[in-house]
Amino acid sequence: MKVYESKDIRNVGLVGHGDSGKTSLTAGLLFTAGAANRLLRVDEGNTVTDFDEEEISRKITISTAIAVAEWKKTKINILDTPGYNIFINDTRASLVAADSALVLVDGVAGVEVQTEKVWGFANDFKLPRAIVINKLDRERADFTRTLENVQAAFGRSAVPIQIPIGAERDFSGVVDLVRMKAYTYTADGDGKGKEDEIPSHLADAAKAAHEALIEMVAEGNDALMEEFFDKGTLPPEHIDAGLKQAIREMRIFPVLCAGALHNTASDLILNFMVENLPAPNEREGFASIANGEESTQKIVETGPCSLFVFKTTADPFAGRITYFKVITGVVKNDGALQNLTRSSAERLAHLSSPQGKTLQPVTELHAGDLGAVAKLKDTLTGDTLADKGFTVTYPPVKLPEPSIAFAIEAKSRNDEDRMGNAVHRILEEDQSLRFYRDPQTREFLLAGAGQQHVEIVVSRLKKRYSVDVTLKAPKIPYRETIRGHADVQGRHKKQTGGHGQFGDCWIKMDPLPRGAKFEFANEIFGGSIPRNFIPAVEKGIVDAAEKGFLAGYPMVDFKVTVYDGSYHDVDSSELAFKLAARKAFKAAMQEAKPSLLEPIMNVEIQAPGEYAGDLMGDLNSRRGRISGNETKGTTQIIRAQVPMAEMLSYQSDLTAMTQGRATFSMEFDHYDYVPQLQADKIIAAAKAAKTGEEEEEE
Repeated sequence: MKVYESKDIRNVGLVGHGDSGKTSLTAGLLFTAGAANRLLRVDEGNTVTDFDEEEISRKITISTAIAVAEWKKTKINILDTPGYNIFINDTRASLVAADSALVLVDGVAGVEVQTEKVWGFANDFKLPRAIVINKLDRERADFTRTLENVQAAFGRSAVPIQIPIGAERDFSGVVDLVRMKAYTYTADGDGKGKEDEIPSHLADAAKAAHEALIEMVAEGNDALMEEFFDKGTLPPEHIDAGLKQAIREMRIFPVLCAGALHNTASDLILNFMVENLPAPNEREGFASIANGEESTQKIVETGPCSLFVFKTTADPFAGRITYFKVITGVVKNDGALQNLTRSSAERLAHLSSPQGKTLQPVTELHAGDLGAVAKLKDTLTGDTLADKGFTVTYPPVKLPEPSIAFAIEAKSRNDEDRMGNAVHRILEEDQSLRFYRDPQTREFLLAGAGQQHVEIVVSRLKKRYSVDVTLKAPKIPYRETIRGHADVQGRHKKQTGGHGQFGDCWIKMDPLPRGAKFEFANEIFGGSIPRNFIPAVEKGIVDAAEKGFLAGYPMVDFKVTVYDGSYHDVDSSELAFKLAARKAFKAAMQEAKPSLLEPIMNVEIQAPGEYAGDLMGDLNSRRGRISGNETKGTTQIIRAQVPMAEMLSYQSDLTAMTQGRATFSMEFDHYDYVPQLQADKIIAAAKAAKTGEEEEEE
């Protein structure tokens, strides 16, 4: 792989809703640029960027992959990103390495939920972008309808610089509205167009679209506006220059045409990326932290070397592979850098430029370029590596917390021994996963963006690391509390051959506000219980509260005051007062109106507007309370508070209700009382489970 300077590099993220054709377009661009010797296809499972076993079998992109197309003496790093909602966090995490984006829109379906979401990601990273209306060779594809849909979602600044020649099966080329030339393509998919005159039946439409484009280009540029008013038009070279500036300023989002299946118009997309999208050193800078303050670091080839790690993968053979973007200087093969995040040294042996799963050796990489290196010791996603003395660091991308968790259980002792290490390696790859042990239920939980997300992790554990696990819905971490007051005695007296056991305490029990946990107060006067036994009373209460009263769940949000009691000089002990306190606790619970609490989750759903009514009705049936409802473009955002117990199967139910077009996120908010009907069922189930356990022990 040749070495490229910053000015000759383009880092382009291909983003869009799932099935908009990002991987197919990437395959076409690589074939047209000569990086692949034939047109590879998703259906055949041989594309450069969908190489993971799960991606091949499911025919979807799960994780961002990078491929390089060399075109007109320019290196184009293409980031082929996921488009389905449960993997969309990977898209956000990867776009930090891009300098521009192509937003793909299906020519049949138009703008979809994830299209708007990735558009928002591009806004967050201030990425200049263009829109590619893809799949124009499919049945029912309609460029005009889709363009109207795009402009309704993203505004009039989405302006065509091409219009298609033909529709559906007859889509055979495009009209370039800047140079006013037609380009036609053969059905064999070589991706290289033949220049021709505009067909007569498209002449009027092309002229109108050309004039609309000129107006948009001139609108934000005083010199071009003056020239436009004087001459009524602009020459192609001025349109080119004005368009380039408008794209960089994000005043215009050009709309292009494509038919990725037959590789139609991919050469024009490559030309567009080289000529109009910014090089890394032409952008404002990369988010950084200097002297504890947020700042931006200009991408420059001079000065000390620094780089940001934006992705990590675990290869069963090559080990950990680290993907990075060079921010300053030049990184050389076998270079030694400091990991500023972890205060350790790293050697970058076998520096590479990624081509899907293949790592192409390279001697050096200049600022702005993307690279990969295997087997770094300590470095993980989000770390900054730099020359000694460099003090600027680059902050990691913040991702939302996982929305759903499953209990994960090893199938055998062997699997259990290897599970922790294997899961840890997968967590290094996927920053949106969480793995932890619930202190109450004692289950290991694996949390991700959706059920399919977690299932893929389980599949990888088996295929990569030979670790067999089962998934099940997690136990709900219920709590118990009280609603009333109790004033009781706890007395423990046992006489044996020698010393007996004697402890006696009077306690008051009162409810506390939600979230207050537990308070213990000592109001003993006159030494009715010696001071050294008071901690034993508290310990007895705490131990009993841990095991609960109604259904075996921990007791919270209550206050216990010990105010009287009695003791025996010989027979009283810490153990006796501990046992007396437990008896007092049980007696108090009989009087204090014990109740069950359940976790209530904040839920946010994003879905097409047409599903809003059904979704709100469904949330109400799950005992949910709608707390907000707003519209963003064609997307409806519904916020609600719903009991966790009602959300365990929500991912699959939501997919079924919305044909997979909706996404949701969920996080814990607070505990609230369980309605009596549900509480009775939970208590009965807990008692049945306890009886079953006791019978097994016998």
